[in-house]
Amino acid sequence: MGERSFATRCVATTPFDPTGAVVPAIYLASTYAHPIPGACPPPAPMPCGTNEEGGHSYQRWSNPTRAAVEIAVASLEDAKHAYAFATGMAAISAVFSTVKAGQRVLLCSSIYGGTFQYISNFFPARDIKYDLIDDVNALRAEDVPADTAMIYIESPTNPRLRVVDIAHAAEVAHQVGAKLAIDNTFQTAYLQRPFELGADYVIYSATKYLAGHGDVLAGLVLANDEELAEQVRLAQVALGAPLSPFDSYSVLRGLKTLVVRMDRQLENAERIREFLLAHPSVTAVHYPGSENAKEAEIQAKQSQGAGSVLSFEIADDIHLPTFVAALDIIGYAVSLGGVETLLCHPASMTHATMNDQELAAAGISQRLLRLAVGIEDASDLLAELQRAFQVSKGAAERCLDNSNSES
Repeated sequence: MGERSFATRCVATTPFDPTGAVVPAIYLASTYAHPIPGACPPPAPMPCGTNEEGGHSYQRWSNPTRAAVEIAVASLEDAKHAYAFATGMAAISAVFSTVKAGQRVLLCSSIYGGTFQYISNFFPARDIKYDLIDDVNALRAEDVPADTAMIYIESPTNPRLRVVDIAHAAEVAHQVGAKLAIDNTFQTAYLQRPFELGADYVIYSATKYLAGHGDVLAGLVLANDEELAEQVRLAQVALGAPLSPFDSYSVLRGLKTLVVRMDRQLENAERIREFLLAHPSVTAVHYPGSENAKEAEIQAKQSQGAGSVLSFEIADDIHLPTFVAALDIIGYAVSLGGVETLLCHPASMTHATMNDQELAAAGISQRLLRLAVGIEDASDLLAELQRAFQVSKGAAERCLDNSNSES
């Protein structure tokens, strides 16, 4: 039998349940009976997702349903180890927990607001230094401070969709004895495979594409190196943020339709991108590879697609509150990767913890909007965006005129 396609593996990688159930069971028990010392163990097989020690003891340490999703995601990523966490930020925190006091982390300057909130608050308290790098693609080993333990990247970045050369970042990190961690949430292993490019840690907010339905919070960390994996495993247990059994099941269910959903999202995003690029009230459209020719070349080399998140800058004659109020199908909310299309204003939503200077350094203006494209009919989405532009154009001036006439 030949190698199965990624789409088939999404459906068929769930560990077999010994009861014969096609859908894995949700094991809700908080604790498990231990074998009696010296007694013969029962002959019954262990349920799906049995941990490496051969059994389960306490849900925080291991759980069959959580182990099942870890096995499934590791298989899709061709990784040796995967660990599921209660949120994407818990997964990121677990990776950062491996950095010691006195060490340094280099990060790309345009990163998720939650990640920035973590490093700006907790790194100083832990005596960890950090630097935000505007162009990781130009980083050289001789530019990296000697105390650097990790380079942390996103590609594409959130929300500007800048592209980072993963192989180059890995090479620089390894030249100085550091590790490369990448948040691959926007691409998933379907479009981009960081381990093949030299990454040491691959991180996901499984809330997004992997689960895909906007009804679960989840995170994942994957690693191949045994020592690194053990550090993440320790963080999962000792920090107390493993993924719950029910949420583990929700991610497992979402994985089965990952490719179907993403194919539709990619198709819709392409049509919306073309619409925005041609619209006179849009001053810029950001998507992977749009920044410059070099990033476009990198994106084509390391990824199989642009993803379904894009951001765009609206002209000054568009009244943002009116634009948002005109939306019906498109929700005004944070998050991405789900079946529904969502619009957000990064400066006041996902990156609200940044001050004006930090926003400017990350390339986030007050006119920037991020659109996470879902699986609706693209024609309906385009019609709604067109209507929002029409009713919001010049609305600020009309509101001002009405206010002046009333006074």
